[in-house]
Amino acid sequence: MIKTRFTEAFGVEHPIVQGGMQWVGRAELVAAVANAGALGMITALTQPTPEDLAKEIARCREMTDKPIGVNLTILPAIKPPPYAEYRRVIIESGVKIVETAGNKPQEHVEDFKKHGVKVLHKCTSVRHALSAERMGVDGISIDGFECAGHPGEDDTPGLVLIPAAADKIKIPMIASGGFADARGLVAALALGADGINMGTRFMCTKESPIHQAVKEKIVANDERSTDLIFRTLRNTSRVAKNAISQQVIELEKQGATFEQVKELVAGSRGKMVYVNGDTDEGVWSAGMVQGLIHDIPSCAELVSRIVREAEAIIRGRLEALLSGGAREAAE
Repeated sequence: MIKTRFTEAFGVEHPIVQGGMQWVGRAELVAAVANAGALGMITALTQPTPEDLAKEIARCREMTDKPIGVNLTILPAIKPPPYAEYRRVIIESGVKIVETAGNKPQEHVEDFKKHGVKVLHKCTSVRHALSAERMGVDGISIDGFECAGHPGEDDTPGLVLIPAAADKIKIPMIASGGFADARGLVAALALGADGINMGTRFMCTKESPIHQAVKEKIVANDERSTDLIFRTLRNTSRVAKNAISQQVIELEKQGATFEQVKELVAGSRGKMVYVNGDTDEGVWSAGMVQGLIHDIPSCAELVSRIVREAEAIIRGRLEALLSGGAREAAE
């Protein structure tokens, strides 16, 4: 059993989080993660309305009695979702853990805290982590350049970002971006984190509610199978490399505006990738960690394997290095 400040503060058995993922963080995946002893997050904005979110939380509760969380991502939008209404549903549903991400979550943090909800804020830089800590969040999820989705504009990989954040952050901290296995968990703990957040790895599990062909594509892909789009718009997004992402990059090189690529990157097209399994139908998020994903286990198998192998690395290989038994450990 690996106990950390994160497991103690958030009441979770293992220091592993399934972060919020658009179209993926649904009840069946979240319940399976929770039943495996890790922390699963329902993605609020995957649900079309706040009422739908209330139903999804109820559906999840029918499948698990373990702690679950909800992700609320606050991003710039032409027509912003009714964030306050989603927040109200989370509080009234009795959810006690929320993952926030995106722009200045101050009003959300204050309201959640007032109602006894623990807030884990996800960000891509030390300065934003410190700002969130000052706001009163209970934990930080620090997200390195390797991650799927929005890596920010600083391009700082986890190997530097995690210890840089650990030097300054006083509250529990989860490492995000590039994690898939026991080696990543042990490395994150060594770098000063209190656990790991995995997105792409949990997409590629039996209970993940996406098409089998997408899961098989993640297994087939390697660490070079991502593209960074919207770099020229300073809203960088890491997606799985495919015909559409390549087209977007080509248009960006020619100076295209968002209006000119909008149809290609529409969320409705990305959603259909997960429904139909055609991995060239739209843009869809996946991290460089695809290069470390070689199977499609159940969430229970995945979490127990990571924890078991992490304990073996710590007790076996690392202890052996200290006691001069490096040769035996290698064998």
